[in-house]
Amino acid sequence: MWALVLVSAGSVFFPGLFLLSKMTLRHMMGWSEGEAAVVSTRLVSSVQAVMASSAGSVIISSCRDVMEDRHWLTDSYILFATPYFAYDVYAMFLCHRHKLQVKGHEQEQLSGAVVGGYLRTELLMVLHHVFMVTFCFPASLLWRQGKGDYFQGVLFLAELSTPSVCLGKVLIQYKKQHTLLHKVNGVLMLFTFFSCRVLLFPYLYYAYSRYISMPVYLVPLVAPWQCNLGAALLWPLQLYWFALICRGALRLLRRRSNTPPTSFPLSGGGDRNCAAAT
Repeated sequence: MWALVLVSAGSVFFPGLFLLSKMTLRHMMGWSEGEAAVVSTRLVSSVQAVMASSAGSVIISSCRDVMEDRHWLTDSYILFATPYFAYDVYAMFLCHRHKLQVKGHEQEQLSGAVVGGYLRTELLMVLHHVFMVTFCFPASLLWRQGKGDYFQGVLFLAELSTPSVCLGKVLIQYKKQHTLLHKVNGVLMLFTFFSCRVLLFPYLYYAYSRYISMPVYLVPLVAPWQCNLGAALLWPLQLYWFALICRGALRLLRRRSNTPPTSFPLSGGGDRNCAAAT
């Protein structure tokens, strides 16, 4: 009964927060439906990330024994947060449809081509969310049989990178790539994504190797198959996304380094070239 209450609460909270945020932005900021939907999607993702990382911090700090100690927040937050992934798939579709509207494809916004385009564009993220609901949810609640709350708390900390990722997307949406805020957020995003997502799975295996007093390279041979499967599917995704973040950062640095000094314009045409480069 309590599990149903938590799942129902999550099913209401995340879409409700999205609708409330979208309505508020439309009335207070005068934004269009699409603009408000995009920013509201980032806001809800950031709220979920703060909640998950906070829960993870509490769980980790409470578990002395990484396998046997339990904390009530572990299963409770899993139940509450699982509906978020289903909601987010639809929210990302709304963002995709808004991008098409901006590009002048309003007539296609409800066609099957839009859904197909969305699935092609966000295929990895959609598969990630589906995997979280269909595999990680039962693995975390049922298959681990109450063991390893500490490790589950560490997994929650992966969400620490989400707010900076969301802020970066919003800044790019409003052409703020050259602001100090964007630079600081970019550094924070690289650090948090690398430390909380790229290093996440190696740390989990390292922590378990210390618990069972076994070399870390032998841990996959004794770890539950669900853990190995989850790591094998999720870690490459984190590496791929981190590579994309690094490529975007390098592209931005090259663009700035190739921008000619604006204090020595060659001509009127040179001024226009400098403006285009920046």
